[in-house]
Amino acid sequence: MRIGELARRTGTTARALRHYEQAGLLASERAANGYRVYPASAEVRVRNIRYLIEAGLTLQDVGFFAACLDGDIAAGEPSPEGLRVVEERLAVLEARIAAHTEARDRLRDALSRAAVATRAAA
Repeated sequence: MRIGELARRTGTTARALRHYEQAGLLASERAANGYRVYPASAEVRVRNIRYLIEAGLTLQDVGFFAACLDGDIAAGEPSPEGLRVVEERLAVLEARIAAHTEARDRLRDALSRAAVATRAAA
């Protein structure tokens, strides 16, 4: 199938598919007219790549899962490297959430103090 069809079937863009190719996660052949042609199995691979990206992994991280991108990635046995990558990403997300929660609490406190000061001045 051509790049546009693969993009439509997987809910992604042709640009993203080319990006996946550049990262070495997806392969295509060239038709005589120079168009990219993908095998039917590329649909599962792209869906798995997107699943991992949407879970918070980077394209580089997804590379650790390359051996299982063509199957049911959610049901497969994770490799030690894959587990390490996921644990690292989780730690980063948890640190970001903590930082955002702290910032939210500071803003909430400042807003509360400003409201009290406004009422006292009135």
